[in-house]
Amino acid sequence: MLDSLPRGTICIEDIEMGMARHVQKQVTEQDIELFARISTDRNPVHLDEDYARDTIFEGRIAHGMLTAGLISAVIGEQLPGHGSVYLGQSLRFLAPVRPGDMVRAEVTVTGIDIAKRRVTLDCACTVDGKPVLVGEATVLAPSRLEA
Repeated sequence: MLDSLPRGTICIEDIEMGMARHVQKQVTEQDIELFARISTDRNPVHLDEDYARDTIFEGRIAHGMLTAGLISAVIGEQLPGHGSVYLGQSLRFLAPVRPGDMVRAEVTVTGIDIAKRRVTLDCACTVDGKPVLVGEATVLAPSRLEA
């Protein structure tokens, strides 16, 4: 996984509007198989090429929540990072992610409520610059003042 910046924590007092972070990861066959095992989602569109070829996708695709999990990685590791807590997430899936695709997941700060330690983040995942997922997250950010 390729990070835009080192992992760690950005406290609410240091978060700024427009601040952004990202990760990139190639989705592998093994990722899809492991996600199916962990989630118990064994939909054949993810695991069976013969089955998937006859669907609207014309081939296997990764689980949408596997892709969404990359957003969680950015939030939990970079912005705000360690100590942040998910409060909500909206998602819209725009295009499939296939085995072998390099996914870029990026979050951008669009709202800050310092008093409540809440941060609103625009979330997007792309493959070759094409949007595959968009959404918005609300997170509770760590604070230097509340240890």
